[in-house]
Amino acid sequence: MFGYILPEKPELKIREFEIYKAYYCGVCKAIGKRHGNIPRLTLTYDTTFLALLLSSISDESFKITREGCIAHPLKKRKIIKDSEIIDYAADMNIILSYLNLKDKWVDDKSVLSLAGLSALSNSYKKLVKQYPQKCVIIIDRLKELAVLEDKKCDSIDQAAEPFAKLMEEVMLYKPICESENNEKILRWIGYNLGKWIYTTDAFDDLEDDINKKAYNPLIYQYKYMDESIQDFRIRIKENVEFNLIYTLNQVSKGFELLECKRNADII
Repeated sequence: MFGYILPEKPELKIREFEIYKAYYCGVCKAIGKRHGNIPRLTLTYDTTFLALLLSSISDESFKITREGCIAHPLKKRKIIKDSEIIDYAADMNIILSYLNLKDKWVDDKSVLSLAGLSALSNSYKKLVKQYPQKCVIIIDRLKELAVLEDKKCDSIDQAAEPFAKLMEEVMLYKPICESENNEKILRWIGYNLGKWIYTTDAFDDLEDDINKKAYNPLIYQYKYMDESIQDFRIRIKENVEFNLIYTLNQVSKGFELLECKRNADII
């Protein structure tokens, strides 16, 4: 359900894309430093966006250096270092990746998921102690989602609600949320972003879920009737697209209310 918040590369200037990559590499390096090299394989664009967004409204200072890495050993790249926001994004990446792998293991009994759980287990246990309240909220939201899925919830809005609340919590980086205004706006951005991700994922997974007879709220809400999957996609596309545009519009309105200090054009 992660990996959908991608950079729109053709719209970014070269300098802007270099800055974006510095955040991406910064989160990757922070995962390696805090949790080891294998967990770096779980890095997602979503947590890069998280770091970029939180950094844009923070007064935090950080270093930008050039370093090589495992994936690009011969060419040094710009990397953001010494940033608590980058560290926070790295930690959220591990927590979300672990819980995502756990969900896949429960659903599919995938050997790869089990191997991933083993690789992230120690780091996850440490992070549960470091972010106890946040982890409880995230886990509770996933339990609510599992209940709705077991009941075969026939509303995409209702099914997306727990994940929206989960993303709301992920957005709340405590130092920035000392401002009540920032907290309200970040909650709203996270909530709508969560709904967008969940709905996008549901539409993206239609073919697999229909073939596997797995739960998908779109199948139940729009009464899939053994038509071709392509015909079903066409039939529901306009309604799904309306929901996606609405949630992105709310994310955009929320962002416009934040007082950005950097990277506004990239975001």
